[in-house]
Amino acid sequence: MLNYWWVTRPKRKLNSVPEVLAAFADLSLNQEWDGQRDSHLAYEDALEAAGLKRKGERRDQTGGGARTYKAWLASLGLIFTQESTGKIKLTLAGEAIMNGDSPVDILTNQILKYQFPSSFSLGRGVQVAERFKIRPFRFLLKLLDDSKVAYLTEEEIAKIVVTEAENESDKCFNYIVDRIIQFRNYGDNCLEEDFFQKYQSSKGEVNPEHPYSHLTDLANTIINWLEYTQLAKREDGKVEILDDKREEVRKILSDKPSFIDRPEQHEYFQRKYGIDPKHKKDSRNLAMTQTITAMLIARQKVKQAYIAESLERPITKITPLVVDYIVQRTGIDGKTVEDILIETYPNGSVGAFMTKYFEMAFKGRDEATEFEKATVELFQDVFGFEAKHVGPIGLTPDVLLLSDENGYQAILDNKAYHKYTINNDHYNRMVHNYIGNIGNYSKSDNPLAFFLYIAGGFGSNIDKQLRNIVDATDVNGSAISVSNVIKMVEQHREKPYTHQRIKDIFSVNRQVLMQDII
Repeated sequence: MLNYWWVTRPKRKLNSVPEVLAAFADLSLNQEWDGQRDSHLAYEDALEAAGLKRKGERRDQTGGGARTYKAWLASLGLIFTQESTGKIKLTLAGEAIMNGDSPVDILTNQILKYQFPSSFSLGRGVQVAERFKIRPFRFLLKLLDDSKVAYLTEEEIAKIVVTEAENESDKCFNYIVDRIIQFRNYGDNCLEEDFFQKYQSSKGEVNPEHPYSHLTDLANTIINWLEYTQLAKREDGKVEILDDKREEVRKILSDKPSFIDRPEQHEYFQRKYGIDPKHKKDSRNLAMTQTITAMLIARQKVKQAYIAESLERPITKITPLVVDYIVQRTGIDGKTVEDILIETYPNGSVGAFMTKYFEMAFKGRDEATEFEKATVELFQDVFGFEAKHVGPIGLTPDVLLLSDENGYQAILDNKAYHKYTINNDHYNRMVHNYIGNIGNYSKSDNPLAFFLYIAGGFGSNIDKQLRNIVDATDVNGSAISVSNVIKMVEQHREKPYTHQRIKDIFSVNRQVLMQDII
């Protein structure tokens, strides 16, 4: 029995969940799972072929690796085993991911509902101790929102939170806050003398060189899962709520849903846990068994290939280019591919790509060029501008926008930082090189409507720094967090922005806030 929180982790991050689910659905949906060793091995082959699992000598030929990935999907409430048939089915959340809904929205919903006890935590080979009745990720957000805590380190989560946070009572919460403060003051000296006996690894072994490694590995994965929600971010070893997500976090915490009951009843629990944001309950009748036809197989293969592609770039509609790519990936004829894509993803699925775009905004210089190119694609494919990647020319902004619709041009500068500030050098570049010498990289006669910085987040003086550029150049400008760019993409799908509206939003001469874009 595990005497601490537990999340399974064949992959430490959740960004490959849609592809892992798609590969699983292709091979195992509506199939029996238990005891089907050949199916398990075929799934391992499929994961390796898709680059989702490392290739190499398998220690056994029993499909153990496949079972770990299957447990991962079950633990997130995406699949379940139907009691009457023993066959694998998708929950509503699993179906929503397969149908192109934003995986960030779906998985954030699942992560916030993740609880002990659950069908997974009570399962064979896991068995998290019964003393835990808690939704771990809600609890972590509550700690991060507490002014006495403010941030958490991997070590604090590993040594204090996952071992001692048992429930969601005020008494337990206040106790954990006190324990974190003790740990910050006294370090390991405040841990119990029998710590390693009480919280030993599932194998019962202690690594003498890294005795806490089973807990710090777990804490690292927990932080990765929390980061996937785009509500919090790790920077310099500390995880904190993002400045522009604090209100959203408080709204989440103010709503206190009940725990999901009957975790010992697998199908009942999983179907309730796996309800996606668009549904209130799962009322599907799954008694009818679908006959596995050639068309059904083709549909699963097309979906799998499409999901992999949609994670790499923003797809706003089904184009001949997208169809050709899926034809090449699957070998299925173009007419069939086009019919399946238009029926299943009539409006594309930009949301899948936004996981990657969000991550790029915090990578520093590592993926700066990728961040710039992704911004070009978003403003071109989503918002309908003519967008050019001019960064490589030198002494130029990253992206030039041209709006024929409204007769203006604009310049964007991507900054892949957690808290970007416009230093003196960057001020001079924007004023003298980017705005002052726009003729060096733009052939348009249209007036320059605005300049815009896009970053993970901004320093507290950003409004004053923007104002200095506006005063020096007489050109409007602003800065927007990547979270709010993503919010704009979501809004645009519901109610498209005109280029005039976008111009107004980015001409506020300060940081763009949530209320500016809705």
